Amino acid sequence: MSAIGKLSFHRKIIRTFPTFKYHIRGHRVSIPQNFTDYESIKQYNPQIPENFNFAKDVLDVWAEQEKRGQRADGPALWWVNDRKEEVRWSFDELGFHSRRLANVLSGVCSLNQQDRVFLVLPKVPEWWLVNVACLRTGTVLLPGTYQLTARDILHRLQTSRARCVITDESLAPVLDSVASQCSSLQHKLLVSPTKRDGWMNFGDLLRNASSDHECVNTRSDDPMTIFFTSGTTGSPKMTQHSHSSYGIGLTVNGRYWLDLTERDVLWNTSDTGWAKSAWSSVFAPWTQGACVFIHHMPRFNSHTVLETLSNYPITTFCTAPTAYRMLVQEDLSKYHFNTLQHCLSAGEPINPDVMRKWKDATGLDIYEGYGQTETVLIAGTFKGMKINAGSFGKASPAYDVQVVDEAGNVLPRGVEGNIGIRVKPHKPFCLFTEYTDDLVRTAECYVGDFYLTGDRGRMDQDGYLWFEGRADDVILSAGYRIGPFEVENALIEHQAVAESAVVSSPDPIRGEVHDTEIGIGGPVGGSLPFDLIPVPHGSVVKAFVVLTPEYKSQDQDQLVKKLQTHVKEVTAPYKYPRKVNIIFLWSSYQRRSVVKSEEWSYGTKNGADPESVSVKGRLSVVT
Repeated sequence: MSAIGKLSFHRKIIRTFPTFKYHIRGHRVSIPQNFTDYESIKQYNPQIPENFNFAKDVLDVWAEQEKRGQRADGPALWWVNDRKEEVRWSFDELGFHSRRLANVLSGVCSLNQQDRVFLVLPKVPEWWLVNVACLRTGTVLLPGTYQLTARDILHRLQTSRARCVITDESLAPVLDSVASQCSSLQHKLLVSPTKRDGWMNFGDLLRNASSDHECVNTRSDDPMTIFFTSGTTGSPKMTQHSHSSYGIGLTVNGRYWLDLTERDVLWNTSDTGWAKSAWSSVFAPWTQGACVFIHHMPRFNSHTVLETLSNYPITTFCTAPTAYRMLVQEDLSKYHFNTLQHCLSAGEPINPDVMRKWKDATGLDIYEGYGQTETVLIAGTFKGMKINAGSFGKASPAYDVQVVDEAGNVLPRGVEGNIGIRVKPHKPFCLFTEYTDDLVRTAECYVGDFYLTGDRGRMDQDGYLWFEGRADDVILSAGYRIGPFEVENALIEHQAVAESAVVSSPDPIRGEVHDTEIGIGGPVGGSLPFDLIPVPHGSVVKAFVVLTPEYKSQDQDQLVKKLQTHVKEVTAPYKYPRKVNIIFLWSSYQRRSVVKSEEWSYGTKNGADPESVSVKGRLSVVT
């Protein structure tokens, strides 16, 4: 069990969770709880106060309502794992524990407002406590995915100049291997029942800390969190958000897209290192007073997910399209989702066929959402709205979303262009502040009156948005955002590699969707609705490499495995190339854009895997 799971039980408030009436009779119509229709949400126009702190102004308010019996009975945080261990905290208990941790951060660790805290933990209750404690102390939280390598961690610590790091016994040795190179790092907190030299024990400090803590005053525009995001070129950027941009801005997610109330139980499966966890596992649900449910699984398991949806009173479920693709491959008739009312997806486009299969089995539509680390919800399908398969819905009321050309001019409906958010004459408060310490890359995001998302799409006559692809070469695979530059850099460091180019490659299970025109019975002409079928594909990372002379005669299969292992060791394992092509003649392949274009052209329009295409001197290995 987690270090503080045991600690919490001596003051646990046991409550009976409300029963949800639920009937399955074919396809169901979702009735909005917080609005009437899409037109009504356009009135969203929050007033931003000079000072705002989510812990004080939202979480503590819910705690007070609990004490007065003015909030529906149920936990704020409900955590379970595969060993049947369980932690349930009310908002009052969440406040009690987070105030103690706030005293640890400001007292023992001597952290001041806007000092930075680097957090790398799996889905354990302590992750949520650190989030709230950082809010209370005004320290800036830097979450990291649990799959980071020593190289990734070194870059993040040096770039951010974080003063404190919090992790568990699995990653502590990795942190120790680079800590001496991080001059700003002063405090290391270990979430573990065991001790480790040079580390302070998280649980011990928490048990000895006072629960009396006064939340600091933070301005609405003060920095609150920084996420590292991958780009096409260069190292990951530090995407900075303020206390209001996420703390107030994500109200639009919780109130309208997730459509939560204090009686709802939301299970969002996102990894703790990504902004989607801040979206749907912290701010959006707790803004609405809803319960955040977590099932900590070492690995994604379809059966476990379906059992959890059957056995717990989860009303709202949000996961990546990759997960839905795996779930619909199971026999869903074996499961009964007696409380499930609202299903959502984000992170990458979802296959319309997966949506159909899920609805046929559960009676529930999947509502798609579109956004990025730099934003809150940009667009989505909302309850009461017609769902057009393949579209990610209409613009969120948080933004004026348009499709624009390279100069920032708004394009006519139906014309493909850059998906942009209007920032003039007034920049939306719920847009990121900046890429920290990187004025150049911050400025590159803006053209004319618009912030460009980096995605291309089109808006139809009814206002629905359709994704056409990335404007850059960032790869979306299984919900992960992977910068090709990072993988290419890792490959080049191996002595066997002289040159490399990394692209996305078609895959039936993982992420990206590219619509390919294939005629019924063969290639034909005609209009899309009658003669052409959109064929969605997932994607994986694929590397094209040129070997150094001394390695050209070596066994290629073994060499590919060594290169894949090398990438896993020097960067996060999810980034490694699952497909590798050894190129003996480089020719046009030095341009990543050429590689990607040919990869998707061969792999989809010819109805074959790209490996079947003959390229002079090329050896292909797929794992």
